[in-house]
Amino acid sequence: MKISTNWLKTLINTEHSAEEIASLLTAAGLEVEGIEQFESVKGGLKGLVVGQVLECGKHPDADRLSLTKVDIGTSEPLSIVCGAPNVAAGQKVIVATIGTKLYPNEGESFEIKKSKIRGAASEGMICAEDEIGLGKSHAGIMVLPEETSIGMPASEYFNIESDTILEIGLTPNRSDAASHLGVARDLAAILKSKEETSNASVELKGFWDFPESNNSALVQVEIENAEACKRYSGIVITGIKVEESPAWLKNRLKSIGLRPINNIVDITNYVLHELGQPLHAFDFAKIKGNKIIVRNAKQGEKFKTLDAIERTLTSEDLVICHENAPMCLAGVFGGFESGVNENTTAIFLESAYFDPSSVRKTSKHHGLKTDASFRFERGTDPNMTIVALNRAVNLILEIAGGTIGMDVVDLYPERMEPFKIGFSYTNCQDLIGKEIERSKIKNIILNLGIEVENEGGDGLVLLVPRYKSDVTREVDVIEEVMRIYGYNNVEVSKSISYTAFNAPKNYEVKLQNKVAEVLEGSGFNEIICLSLTKESYYSEETKKIKVLNPLSNDLNILRSDMLYSGLEAIAYNINRKNADLKFYELGRTYHHSEKEGILYSEQKHISLFVTGKLFPQNPYGLTQSSDLSYLKAALENLFLKCGISKYQSIESTHTNLQYGLNYQLNNKSLADIGLVKKSHLKLVDITQPVFYACINWDHLVKAFSKQKIEFDEISKFPSVRRDLALLIDRSVKYSQIEELAYATEKKFLHEVNLFDIYEGEKLGNKKSYALSFTLLDKEATLTDKQIEGVMEKLIRTYKEKLGAEIR
Repeated sequence: MKISTNWLKTLINTEHSAEEIASLLTAAGLEVEGIEQFESVKGGLKGLVVGQVLECGKHPDADRLSLTKVDIGTSEPLSIVCGAPNVAAGQKVIVATIGTKLYPNEGESFEIKKSKIRGAASEGMICAEDEIGLGKSHAGIMVLPEETSIGMPASEYFNIESDTILEIGLTPNRSDAASHLGVARDLAAILKSKEETSNASVELKGFWDFPESNNSALVQVEIENAEACKRYSGIVITGIKVEESPAWLKNRLKSIGLRPINNIVDITNYVLHELGQPLHAFDFAKIKGNKIIVRNAKQGEKFKTLDAIERTLTSEDLVICHENAPMCLAGVFGGFESGVNENTTAIFLESAYFDPSSVRKTSKHHGLKTDASFRFERGTDPNMTIVALNRAVNLILEIAGGTIGMDVVDLYPERMEPFKIGFSYTNCQDLIGKEIERSKIKNIILNLGIEVENEGGDGLVLLVPRYKSDVTREVDVIEEVMRIYGYNNVEVSKSISYTAFNAPKNYEVKLQNKVAEVLEGSGFNEIICLSLTKESYYSEETKKIKVLNPLSNDLNILRSDMLYSGLEAIAYNINRKNADLKFYELGRTYHHSEKEGILYSEQKHISLFVTGKLFPQNPYGLTQSSDLSYLKAALENLFLKCGISKYQSIESTHTNLQYGLNYQLNNKSLADIGLVKKSHLKLVDITQPVFYACINWDHLVKAFSKQKIEFDEISKFPSVRRDLALLIDRSVKYSQIEELAYATEKKFLHEVNLFDIYEGEKLGNKKSYALSFTLLDKEATLTDKQIEGVMEKLIRTYKEKLGAEIR
């Protein structure tokens, strides 16, 4: 949310700089994430001055150029070559001096330099309005009135406005601060609490009594759904002229990033950002039957919004209608037919309080995010509707003219009273952890606009205004006191008290620390991903858990696997030129439960991702790319460090993997590992191979808890490795190969390892397995004859039992 300091200072009397204000607000919970400068004309017309053309003659070598002498109030006049057809001696003009940077309406900015044009020296530039961003005309240079002072800065002559803009990261609970008035209230409370002599106070200007109505344009208002619309106020103004807004109003809106449209719409936007109360102006001529009805839409009812899109409404959408059809999605977006345009001469101006949940549902369902819905969803002030109408009406009468065609109508079926809260000084000091003077606490509460209804020995009975929609409990009031008092003013205790925790069997915590230690030691970086993901990632057959009120269509289901969250993180990094990645995540997946009486279940997993090069750019020729063998080694190293060694590996049938392995422990799936299918990578625009492993956390914890520390003497004799490449039928699984190996050679075979799989069209119905066999005799060094004998026996077995070919 953008806040203009110039605008802010029209509501609160303070001389503090923008940087000081930012520091005060941030310390009180309104974090200022950035400070930027705004100028009503880009560049602020710096380096541009008023000059007078003393001499003007034709350039001897160019028919369309003129040689001029221009006085800008310095000791010597400037020689300037000018190409404008209307330049003449005696004119007062705008001159860009050497070193000035100009920002034209079209094209890139450029700097004025001393130059020679067709042999004639030029020490500046006489400017047209489009060359300095003041207009669109390029017919000639700007000619100013004769009485204009020579040497006057152009920024002063054109009254260029400069402003400092604060970018506030507004949290969802701070609806009271979603306006300049809300920020001013907070700032006044902070200053009064910190500076005893401060006279900072909030003052609303531009409010006068409503003029009398001539009752020439009456409208009947009816509320059918009083739960969704708790207050509805409006007024009719006739005889208005819709046109461009004055410069001051356009500059106010531009400073906070809004595009001016016309004077009526601009005033409603101005009041929204000043007071936090959304308004909507209807073209009075489009209100059929002179009747306004606040009701729920009919299921399937069609409605064209301001963006010219026809939308299908639901029975939960609250709409503002004339006697026949909707004119507006209440609190969200206006209608195409009833909007204000240059032909509008009378308007009905709406100011209402809509229920936050109703607006939120409509906004989410139709994918419409507006400044109005942003505020209504978080809760506006029901007591601000008439105040905002007053402010807007006075601005409209001043800027657009007109008269009151109907007095204010204000339907408020059930008044929303302030929140009544009991407050204890003792509880306040206990929660804050510091003894604060009671008088100081009470002053902070009063400075926040909270009234004291009653006062007792240890506390107060408070009436909290409705604009503080998140302050409904004693603890909320204490938080408000803490904010204004200052978190930094609460000293850190010199002693720390804690309860001793003895949990020798807390295997989950131990294992989590062990996993992080091992993987980070192996070069993996931890990622933390959202549990929400995109429905389109999954097939229609997949059972999905949908979010009833999703933030967006990209976050509309709970993830049922760990894959896509990691792939999104990889894609994000690749798009930022970081393509060599090793990630791990400890997270949860969500599923429909198969147990009776339980709808959903959660499962915890560890996911590993490897892609790109294994080593950074180096002078040693290390250019190895990520592959299955690397991820397999990392996974098995993790198992080893967790005390798990008696597992089996078979060919994986995981639907996310092109090929891979499934690790089993006690006939239960412990992990799947392999190459991610290209179809999955395509969904997140990844073109390079990604290797993925997913570990079942519960099975890992169970195995970890049962581990026994065993010591095995390191062999005094060396092991020997031999590799084989087998061409076998696709139906043969790795587990069969491994079992046959151990059954064939029980004495010397120490380990079997699969380090590559190849499947291609050239192999037909075959696949190639690359295997390594580690041989070891713990009592003597193996001889070549023994080694060859083992390998021949293995090859013979594979040929006979599996029909394998040795490649």
